[in-house]
Amino acid sequence: MNIVAITACPSGVAHTYMAAESLEQAAIARGLTIKVETQGALGAENEITLDDVKNADVVIVTTDIELAGMSRFDGKIIVETTVKKLVVSAAEILDAACDVAVA
Repeated sequence: MNIVAITACPSGVAHTYMAAESLEQAAIARGLTIKVETQGALGAENEITLDDVKNADVVIVTTDIELAGMSRFDGKIIVETTVKKLVVSAAEILDAACDVAVA
């Protein structure tokens, strides 16, 4: 399973990066491939390319603030969540995203 994700929080600092790290660790534990773009105080980092989008089975995005570049995911399966949920239960979000992608 190939996943791309964007994390962002209103302040663009700690929670943005904590959510990204939680997702990455949970994906590794499940043998999934993931690329996480952060949209924080420093701008977009680890940006998701059009090739990344093309190869993605599912997209996970946070809904705490408006995200830049959402149109690149048109036609893709998108799972929306909050930064807090990713920090606390990234594994559950990944499991739900995988379930949606194979349905």
